[in-house]
Amino acid sequence: MTRSILFVPADSEKKLAKAASLGADALVLDLEDAVLPERKPLAREMMSAWLRAQPDRSGYWVRVNDLASGELLKDLAAVIPARPAGIVLPKIRGPEDVATVGHYLDAFEVEHGLAADSVRVAAVVTETPSIMLRMGELAKQAHPRLAQVIWGGEDLSAALGAGDPRTPEGAWRPMYEYARCQCLLIGHALGVEVIDTVYVNFQDPEGLRLACMASRYDGFTGRIAIHPNQVAVINSAFTPTEAEMAMARRIVEAFQAGAGAVSIDGKMYDIPHLKAARRLLASGGAQQ
Repeated sequence: MTRSILFVPADSEKKLAKAASLGADALVLDLEDAVLPERKPLAREMMSAWLRAQPDRSGYWVRVNDLASGELLKDLAAVIPARPAGIVLPKIRGPEDVATVGHYLDAFEVEHGLAADSVRVAAVVTETPSIMLRMGELAKQAHPRLAQVIWGGEDLSAALGAGDPRTPEGAWRPMYEYARCQCLLIGHALGVEVIDTVYVNFQDPEGLRLACMASRYDGFTGRIAIHPNQVAVINSAFTPTEAEMAMARRIVEAFQAGAGAVSIDGKMYDIPHLKAARRLLASGGAQQ
């Protein structure tokens, strides 16, 4: 389970040098928004060299440019030989974008001797008005590479010509709360990890902790970190506590007698609670 995802500009030698030691479950080398257009060729070279120097690349991903940018195939030509765990695909407009990129990856895998479907895809599913109107179509098609869905508000706001997606109090405005909910639903419909967006105030660890707890309560499985100092807070918030694990074990054990509902400490638990307990134990790494 991926709790924390930290993005690092692929053209920053200083940040790349620190990246592997920052404790994030997944690290994303960014070729897209964090890199100026004139530096993208350099970023590809630095990304490739850095990845090739890592003995274990299972936790390393690359955010490529979107299909409409004219940069995607250049990105993939540099990314796939370096063999990361997968790519983060931004600004999709519909399920056909995921399918098209999947076909590109099929060809690159054959060219470089990789196993079929070995390069995973994390799709950012809320950045264009088109995908917001077509979200349900994603659930109707098979996307064997899709491992995660991610949401964010800033690119959608830009696409709409709108202002700050947050209120002065920090809450999401209705359009972006809708996008957040749609991402959550499509992720669980597809059975993939669902990653919440950034918490922009990186100097507010308590606010981040509370936001992460709310995310986890709602059903998100992890969160993007915008700053290295956020990684430990996110990891802690998305890790079940010992008390939660103990209660989940009690629920699972209580159902072993074969009953459809059980009573624990004066409260009734039924099959949905059993399923939730098993999910929590799995996220905590417990054997069932």
